[in-house]
Amino acid sequence: MKSDSEIESDVREELKWHPELDAEDIAVSVKNGVVTLAGFTHSYSDRLEAELAVKRVAGVHAVANDIEVRLPAIDQRLDPDIARDAVAALKSELPISHDKIKIIVKDGWITLEGAAEWQYQKTAAETAMRKVKGVKGVTNVITVKPKVEPTDIQRKIQEAFKRNAEVDANRITVEANGGKVILKGTVRSWIEREEAERVAWSAPGITHVEDRIVVSP
Repeated sequence: MKSDSEIESDVREELKWHPELDAEDIAVSVKNGVVTLAGFTHSYSDRLEAELAVKRVAGVHAVANDIEVRLPAIDQRLDPDIARDAVAALKSELPISHDKIKIIVKDGWITLEGAAEWQYQKTAAETAMRKVKGVKGVTNVITVKPKVEPTDIQRKIQEAFKRNAEVDANRITVEANGGKVILKGTVRSWIEREEAERVAWSAPGITHVEDRIVVSP
């Protein structure tokens, strides 16, 4: 098992590996496999990319992303301009269901409210906001309210795990109660854990996923 100092060293090297990130502006600390990122990036997408890079490192159990977004003067915009582009981006990403989602912008930070029938719609709405110029962050409080009742969820999720090359289905158990699912077991990396949760959310009728999977390289 890696020590915290080894994980910290690997995280710093992984951040340097990405040319779009200025690793010198990002501070890294590790305690018991939990990585905390501080400092700043010049865009919201860079902040997310730094977090994703850390999750790829073996031995990382969790990530606390405290990075601040400091936009260059040329990228700073007024909230009404951001809101206008955010609405256009949402309509482009979800042409049928965009009208059920409300966008609020304050000081460059976008909050998404409303309801969606599928988890992928909630995720797609947030992804669309990341592309909007001038955004400093996104809070997604969209609720998932499926029209159809979930049926045989446990079996469907387990079968999806078996089809997925990135998830070891034999190391994960699924418990289902209505639209709520609990995932247990162990995985080899944080990326695999997130992939398992994503697969579970993709099942029809899911309203809540409790991820108790432990990362154990």
